Amino acid sequence: MGMMQEFKKFAMRGNVVDMAVGIIIGGAFGKIVASFVNDVIMPPIGMLIGGVNFSDLAITLKEAVGETPAVMIKYGAFIQTLLDFTIIAFAIFIAVKAMNNLKKKEEEKPAAPPAPSKEEVLLTEIRDLLKQRQ
Repeated sequence: MGMMQEFKKFAMRGNVVDMAVGIIIGGAFGKIVASFVNDVIMPPIGMLIGGVNFSDLAITLKEAVGETPAVMIKYGAFIQTLLDFTIIAFAIFIAVKAMNNLKKKEEEKPAAPPAPSKEEVLLTEIRDLLKQRQ
């Protein structure tokens, strides 16, 4: 099998395509959450703290000199990223929990009773014949 045919077979398997779709949707979801945190959640929190913009919170280790930018620890951006992560992790937790509940419900459905074995069918016929003779 040629390398291209083998790659095509690999790439077209269902779980690879599903994974690609999940990654694309996850990236888009990450952008939505980042916008939600940056544009909806953080401004009111900053206002409550005293008009602080979280993305501006930083500790300057070395001031800018000429063309050299300042060396800073941007802990405000880190706090926003932690909030992004927490929201995404919670959303994934809820989705996985919902999927697990659906799987449980499917497993709990009573299965149809198995078909009787040949011996059981034969014994049932014998019983019915004996009832008819009486």
